[in-house]
Amino acid sequence: MAKDYTQDLARMGRPVSLGTALAGAWGRTLTAFSPRCPYRVGDTVIGDDPFSGRREGVVVWQDRRSVGVKTPYGVFFFDHRLVKPLD
Repeated sequence: MAKDYTQDLARMGRPVSLGTALAGAWGRTLTAFSPRCPYRVGDTVIGDDPFSGRREGVVVWQDRRSVGVKTPYGVFFFDHRLVKPLD
């Protein structure tokens, strides 16, 4: 049974305040200049963290500032600045 969906017209045609427009533009500007993670999913890396120790594995998750490294002992999350590529 197929459902027919209609577009939500609640926000269409409403004026946008100058403050909202400037806040959105400022947020996009800050995001463009924020640090980016240089690693991609599938890269082999070594994560060296003083709390969780040195872990070698494959990147399975990445964000703008952190990576998830899958090891034989589980997935560990590191700040991208504490991760180095495996030589």
